[in-house]
Amino acid sequence: MAFTFTDKYLKSFVSDEKLKAIEPEIMRSVATLENRNGAGNDFLGWVDLPVDYDKEEFDRIKDAAQRIRKSCDVFIVIGIGGSYLGARAAIEFVKGNYYNSLPKKTPDIYFVGNDISSSHLSEMISLCDGRDVCVNVISKSGTTTEPAVAFRVFRDLLIKKYGDKASEHIFATTDKARGALRAQADSLGYESFVIPDDVGGRYSVLTAVGLLPIAVAGIDIDEMMAGAAKARAELAAGDVMTNPCYKYAAIRNILYREGKSVEILVSNDPALTLTCEWWKQLFGESEGKDGKGLYPSSAIYSTDLHSMGQFIQQGERVMFETVIDVNINDGFTIPYDEGNSDGLNFLAGKEMNFVNQKAFMGTVMAHTDGNVPNCVIDLTSRSAGDFGYLVYFFEKAVAVSGYTLGINPFDQPGVEAYKKNMFALLDKPGYSEQKKELEARINAIG
Repeated sequence: MAFTFTDKYLKSFVSDEKLKAIEPEIMRSVATLENRNGAGNDFLGWVDLPVDYDKEEFDRIKDAAQRIRKSCDVFIVIGIGGSYLGARAAIEFVKGNYYNSLPKKTPDIYFVGNDISSSHLSEMISLCDGRDVCVNVISKSGTTTEPAVAFRVFRDLLIKKYGDKASEHIFATTDKARGALRAQADSLGYESFVIPDDVGGRYSVLTAVGLLPIAVAGIDIDEMMAGAAKARAELAAGDVMTNPCYKYAAIRNILYREGKSVEILVSNDPALTLTCEWWKQLFGESEGKDGKGLYPSSAIYSTDLHSMGQFIQQGERVMFETVIDVNINDGFTIPYDEGNSDGLNFLAGKEMNFVNQKAFMGTVMAHTDGNVPNCVIDLTSRSAGDFGYLVYFFEKAVAVSGYTLGINPFDQPGVEAYKKNMFALLDKPGYSEQKKELEARINAIG
């Protein structure tokens, strides 16, 4: 395991005295989580999930993944939010951004049903032309608009391609007993896996929601669960001075109260781009309510230093950074150029990772000098176990942080607002009065 959290670059912003002052609040939040007596306590299945999961289904996931790897060229994952972000984050974290383009013995994996773009869906259909296809549709209800529309399209494709055998190419991850997708899976014979009732979507990557696509990519899900189990054990004791999860939750709340309303999750490895996207949903949906919460943003360095770097260095001082420093020595070196036309021969023979680490250090120092606090997570590998550990660290941290903020970290009432308006404007039955009101407002705007 290769995870280390440090606040050593943060001491001029968050002193030990400040940490000690907020410690009683943090530990009350920890007790609320452990005693399961806080708001949203019926969605705490993720807490013990790394050790208390359905072993029989876990074996079925591995068996299905092996069959999928043998039977198809393209694996289409249909889902939105937590139903796709965690799996895609894990695949890119372990396998890299170019998983689909690299030589491999596993299928290409594409994610659809996370937008309403006709061009995106058309392109995905084109990628399936002349290739064997399997589909994993992920939805607790089966009626969420974006994935339901995509599933209609791909189900039609599979029926045309495979006829009566189409159902053998469909894998459903859904509610155990209820919902439109459950009914369809039972009636048409899709192999199915369960979304636990007590695990919310954004916490579901270590359930069948994430594990089936991750396993199809050839990633060791036993190792991933072991990493999460290690985090569960190591992050279960101590206080804000000794437990990095509690310290991170404390730091976030201290900085928030001092006017730092934006947190940027940064990595110096583009393989973590989707990990940042997963984190944004986890933290944004968990804490952004009741007029409260840090705004979660993300960046990949050094790429974004050439776009957002100016604002981060000298813009409005409302932000801090949590940096995931990936420090992996892979032996890739910079070549010597006889002409030295770019003036970079002083780097010749040095490892790219050495240069990346110096860029990381230079950025941390520049940003802290610019009044942007930095806390750092060091990773020395990108294994399945590391991903499992990181997932659990962030899940527990946002739960503790959310309770300290005084909100329910496990609901998302605001997500329904756009859906109701969309349904009304699309003339869904039962929304006629809301449609009239919305159209009148839109017409008044002009």
